[in-house]
Amino acid sequence: MKVTSKPFGKTNDNVEITLYSITNSNGMQVDLINYGATIVNLLVPDKNGNLADVTTGYDNLDAYLGSHPFFGVIVGPNANRIANATFSINGEKYQLAVNDGPNNLHSHNDLGYHRRVWDVATYDDGVTFTLNDEDELMGFPGKKQISVAYTLNDNNELKLVYNATSDKDTILNPTNHAYFNLGGHGSGTINDHIMQISASNFTPVADGAIPTGEIVPVADTPFDFITPRRIGDRVVNDCTQLKICGGYDHNWVIDGYDGTIKEAARLTDPVSGRTMVTLTDLPGIQFYGGNMLPTHTGKEGANYEARCALCLETQFFPDTANRPEFPPAVFGPTNPYTSTTIYRFENN
Repeated sequence: MKVTSKPFGKTNDNVEITLYSITNSNGMQVDLINYGATIVNLLVPDKNGNLADVTTGYDNLDAYLGSHPFFGVIVGPNANRIANATFSINGEKYQLAVNDGPNNLHSHNDLGYHRRVWDVATYDDGVTFTLNDEDELMGFPGKKQISVAYTLNDNNELKLVYNATSDKDTILNPTNHAYFNLGGHGSGTINDHIMQISASNFTPVADGAIPTGEIVPVADTPFDFITPRRIGDRVVNDCTQLKICGGYDHNWVIDGYDGTIKEAARLTDPVSGRTMVTLTDLPGIQFYGGNMLPTHTGKEGANYEARCALCLETQFFPDTANRPEFPPAVFGPTNPYTSTTIYRFENN
């Protein structure tokens, strides 16, 4: 394993940003920056050993400083949506930014973890990013410290280990928001990718993509990926759930959740032969099909547009802060947050 670094530009406040590259013996490489603890590039071999970058992103820091669809960033302290931008803990109500209709999405547009410069430590096989949060910054209680360790091994496993502490009970539900196209970023839509999700149930949503609180079987619906299915086969139909979100943008309830690492999803590109297996110890995974991606130019001049890439975000369920029937994402002085997500790449 080898870790190298080079400059990646400066923020508007003249803070230097560095790009860190981790490379394994198979030539697989992940490039990360300390702005947003962001995955910028992810080079993965195909069935013939040829490398391609399978994540969307940008060539320069300016693009990340501007408005973009959360490409590759760490989202936090809470990923996904919170209804009416409020929640209560221990009888106290907390107000968040109203930034997605009447709701809160991804914590805060300007102060969220995706907009922060993280401290960095490098190791032989990886990079650890760390930041500190003030009490009630973005409306979330507690003075917090969070770290995300990215490591790469010779089994082509990119591992993300999250750890966080808070001096008050708070909501902690971070995730990585990488967009994947296993044919290579900019290679077309993900409609021909084959998806398998280890989930017999999902959490349906109402308008605004806020969960109804129900946990519903996927059987006999377009959300059934228990057996591998081509993504594009059922994405356009009369299903109300798909109409609400313009396609797939839902949380699946991972079968057998018990806090240990389990396979959550398996994604394959039949042309390149690349498969990405997502493993996690969290209870949910958000499959977002890139339905609302704007048409624009990404790195290497690639054309990005709707459904050119997808997200598989490991998480506690959306709006769990207001849903006692969902697994809780409340952590505090006696209950630190920790989670692991692994993206394992295979080629055959």
